[in-house]
Amino acid sequence: MPSPLAAQRKSLAFSSRVLRRIMDNPRSNETAQSRLKQVGMMSVLYHMHISHIPLTLTTIIGQTGLTRSGVAETVDQLLARHILAETMERNSLGRGTARRFHIDEDLFEHPDAD
Repeated sequence: MPSPLAAQRKSLAFSSRVLRRIMDNPRSNETAQSRLKQVGMMSVLYHMHISHIPLTLTTIIGQTGLTRSGVAETVDQLLARHILAETMERNSLGRGTARRFHIDEDLFEHPDAD
């Protein structure tokens, strides 16, 4: 088990990497508010990830209190930046499909590199 200091360092490095990827690379149709919302969403998603909570629209809505369209809008921007990846899986009832998201592994493997 990693030491508390190592876990804090890893979390800080992850946050720094996300912040640089989003804020240093504005897209032409984005506002500063949109970029800050993406940074905040990645913070929530990271904590869900380390808590082993599945990254689906439903669980993100439950954690943030945002509307489905509010979550989808921000997640779609993160998908366009290739910070998140998406897969389609069976929903919890097994009858339909659900979007499941995964954080780009590069953010974990090389947190200090640009």
